[in-house]
Amino acid sequence: MTVDEKYKALQGILRSLREVVVAYSGGVDSTFLLRAAIEVLGAEHVLACIGVSPSLARSQHDRAVQCARDMGAHLREVDVHEILDGKYAANNPDRCFHCKSHLYQALWEVAHQVGFSAVVCGSNFDDRDDFRPGNQAAAALGVGCPLMDAQMTKEDIRALSREFGLATADIPASPCLASRLSYGLHVTSARLAQVERAEELLRRLGFSECRVRHHDTIARIEVRPEDFARGFSEPARSEILTSVKDLGFKYVTIDLAGFRSGSLNEVLSDAEKRAHQ
Repeated sequence: MTVDEKYKALQGILRSLREVVVAYSGGVDSTFLLRAAIEVLGAEHVLACIGVSPSLARSQHDRAVQCARDMGAHLREVDVHEILDGKYAANNPDRCFHCKSHLYQALWEVAHQVGFSAVVCGSNFDDRDDFRPGNQAAAALGVGCPLMDAQMTKEDIRALSREFGLATADIPASPCLASRLSYGLHVTSARLAQVERAEELLRRLGFSECRVRHHDTIARIEVRPEDFARGFSEPARSEILTSVKDLGFKYVTIDLAGFRSGSLNEVLSDAEKRAHQ
């Protein structure tokens, strides 16, 4: 199918739902889905809900709120307490399943309160082939994936987002802060805050695509290979080293493999991934 044909399929799927609660994070996919839902159903039949917890970076929250306002969307902030769930906090490979389960249960409560019959999320067609236990939570709790059903890939979504003038069209992927913690390292508010503040520092220094992977006493920094020289050079090197150590890390390293999404999943075997899909 062409991109236009996929978008028509998406419109048909949304039209059939009539009224929807959108699991909204302000990222590329959920922002595009929200925009499409408003176009098809009208703002009065769409409610964007953003889950607020320590795993959501403040900068991402603020961007999401502004994007929703720009679209004229109705927005509700929903407090989510997944961090109190021992299965989530244990940070095993199925962490995302427990996180999304808490979020989707909260969004169904909202849907029932407002009389809407559908909850949808921004999973796209590419996500079928990735390690994403959250997809299992969506299936278990009856959360729709219209972008996936319409076979819309990330590339399709970015292309149409540019066409529609969405500010999120070319932003880097922005998964939750808990995705930076190495498996088995318990998720705590303090550790999430360490990651958030370290990544804020890197972005302030001009590293647009970056991750700070939390390995307890070690902060493993991922930036694009073309940014290595700037990261190692003074005065950036000293500022990064001092500031990240001040956050409580004992060691600060730069990963020579460079920035890549989901690098913590590289330690999982295919069997472990299948067990949590």
